[in-house]
Amino acid sequence: MSIVRIKGFQIFRDRFGKMRCYHRKSRTPVNLDNAPLGSAAFLAECTRINALEAPPSKPGTLGGLIEKYRASPAFLDLAPRTRSDYQRVFDYLQPIRDTPLTRFTTPFIVKLRDKTEHRRKRRFANYVRAVLSSLFSWGKERGYLKENPALGVRNVRKPKGTPDANRPWSDSERHAVLEAASPQMLPAIALMMFTGLGPQDALTLPRTFYRDGDIATRRSKTGEPVFWPAISPLRDALDAAPEHDAITLCANSRGRPWTVSGFRASWRPLRERLEKEGKVQPGLTLYGLRHTVAVILKELGYDDRSIADALGQKTEAMARHYSKGANLRQKMTGVAASLEAEVNSRRTKVVKPDVK
Repeated sequence: MSIVRIKGFQIFRDRFGKMRCYHRKSRTPVNLDNAPLGSAAFLAECTRINALEAPPSKPGTLGGLIEKYRASPAFLDLAPRTRSDYQRVFDYLQPIRDTPLTRFTTPFIVKLRDKTEHRRKRRFANYVRAVLSSLFSWGKERGYLKENPALGVRNVRKPKGTPDANRPWSDSERHAVLEAASPQMLPAIALMMFTGLGPQDALTLPRTFYRDGDIATRRSKTGEPVFWPAISPLRDALDAAPEHDAITLCANSRGRPWTVSGFRASWRPLRERLEKEGKVQPGLTLYGLRHTVAVILKELGYDDRSIADALGQKTEAMARHYSKGANLRQKMTGVAASLEAEVNSRRTKVVKPDVK
């Protein structure tokens, strides 16, 4: 397992082999049982502890607005993953936290966006713009600003010829990865491949959420319900998984829950080896499996609403509650049956490892 490094925190393994984490300055411990290393809960807890040490921001400044927003229901009601992503932006903006809100104009936001692109690349620059727009919109409604200076600021355009991020996998790439994956990696990859769950949701899925052949969960990012009857390639992979006592459905070679960083550390050499062997093309990502499921369902003729339900995507037109999982059962059973027939017709192979 790779070790996560967080500025201001000491992470180590004690003499009994258990991982520990402490805030260096205050010596406040992080409970890794409740917030495993690398998880969204871990990052949120580190952010909370850091905030205890930060001096209060001045009223009428960016930092002051962020503090008010972070204490509001608008922020606290966000999914843990989204709060963690927002906090990464707030941490990045820390050097300008004392900037008066009156200095934030549209040209100022554009300049900040462009400087961020130079430092942290296009995608993060666009996310900073989006988070600032949400923050300023919240502040305008409450009288902290007269206008939202980020409104109307465009995203940085992707250069022509740049490959799409998280592209769909080809059939041959899916087969190659399934055949080459280790017994511990195979269940997690199959879970992503045949349900469209992202790495975070797949790796942290409690084993109790897989019951009677059905998977019922929520997306950590949106809080939307996801219901999938497990199709045969996924059932084969899960049935062939090495036994373990972890609370999660998937576990690493030590029988412990995977962390996202730990799984990516194992995924990287596998992907690179398959690239060298010519079995997969460059640009293969785990998150691309969500796109793969969406593409296959689109090719089968399913409408956007069905695909959104399959992937747990949230729309402005409808905010569903988890109880709708019962309503999704009949619909998603048909969707899963079609996906199963399609991937089986493409001769999907799940190699059952010889577990001794």
